[in-house]
Amino acid sequence: MLGIVGGVLGAVVALVVVLVLIGRAAVGGFPEAEYRLTLPKTLADGRYALAQDLSDTQGRQIEDEADGAWDAKDLRAVVGQYNIGGDNSTGVLLLSGMYGRFKNTHQMRVHMLHGATQADGVTLLRGPKDFPKDGEPTIGCEVLKQEKLGASIVYPVCAWGDGNTGAAIAVTDEDSMTQDASDVDLASYAEFTRQVRSDTVEPIG
Repeated sequence: MLGIVGGVLGAVVALVVVLVLIGRAAVGGFPEAEYRLTLPKTLADGRYALAQDLSDTQGRQIEDEADGAWDAKDLRAVVGQYNIGGDNSTGVLLLSGMYGRFKNTHQMRVHMLHGATQADGVTLLRGPKDFPKDGEPTIGCEVLKQEKLGASIVYPVCAWGDGNTGAAIAVTDEDSMTQDASDVDLASYAEFTRQVRSDTVEPIG
């Protein structure tokens, strides 16, 4: 499981780089910087605990590769790995994202999800599918299969993009080695992603 988790992390980090490097022409100016993305010690009512803050390593790589992007300003990357009870085999949540001032929020989400499918050893099994909600950013979700070290794992990836933050999360658990893509409840993971967004996005100042 640990080797597979490492591969999944690489895929999630890679997809966020696509966030600002691919896009379409934007209209209008940049939004004001009002919110930032954080890595709190716990997520989802304490279910997941922060195991590693990777913002200074993988996050710095994202910032370097996205430097000079025309549709993002004041960009800062945030990458974290969470688990359940200190045990990766029980459950892992990987979050990779950025905050700043962004145009093309729809394309942010689309390209994050597309980028996830381009990582080595990854196959798209379902989706992507959008889950809109009045007054909140649309959440997009898909189901991927990652093959690494002679094993495979099936897991959902969900993403959002708004004027100040964009992130993707991948969730694995003890059923991920054997679950069928049709059994993954994407609507439920979209709502879970909204909770993660609420936990991680906070006002600046």
